[in-house]
Amino acid sequence: MSPQFWLMKSEPDECSIDDLAAAPGQTVPWIGVRNYQARNFMRDNMRPGDGVLFYHSSCAVPGVAGLAEVASAPYPDPTQFDPSSPYHDPKSSPDAPRWLLVDVKLRRKTPLLTLKAMREDPALASMALLRPGSRLSITPVTETEWQAVCKRLDAPA
Repeated sequence: MSPQFWLMKSEPDECSIDDLAAAPGQTVPWIGVRNYQARNFMRDNMRPGDGVLFYHSSCAVPGVAGLAEVASAPYPDPTQFDPSSPYHDPKSSPDAPRWLLVDVKLRRKTPLLTLKAMREDPALASMALLRPGSRLSITPVTETEWQAVCKRLDAPA
C-alpha cells in the first residue's frame, strides 16, 4: 500500500514545529482530537510512514511549518480519561475509548508556507484546507497537492 498524505493542524502555543523538533525522538502523540471525522481519518486511514504537512493554525501567520510522518498505528488518547485534562471526555472509558491518536515524527522543519501563499497557488486550488468552511484539524492531501507543497518548500517529497 502506497503512503497517503495528510495536513495536521496544531496551534503553535500547544505544539509547534519547534516543540516537535525538541521532543524525544522528534515524535509527539497527536492528542486532543475531538472531532469524529478527524478521529476516523486516524483510525481508518492513517498508517505509519504516511506524509504529514505540519500546519500552524490559530496564530498570527498560519501555514505549513514543516514535514512530518505518521509514526504509529492509532491508539487510545490518554487525555480522554484524565479529569484534569482540557481534553477529558467523561463519556469515554478505557474499556470503550472514543478518541484515538497517532504519533507524529518530524521529517524536516521548513520555511513557513503561509495560508495566503497556498491560496495563491493554482496547484493547491482544490486542497481541502482551502475550501470555504474547512475547519477540520486533520484533512487528506492528494499526492499532487503534496508534491506541489514540497516543491514550494524546496523539500524532497
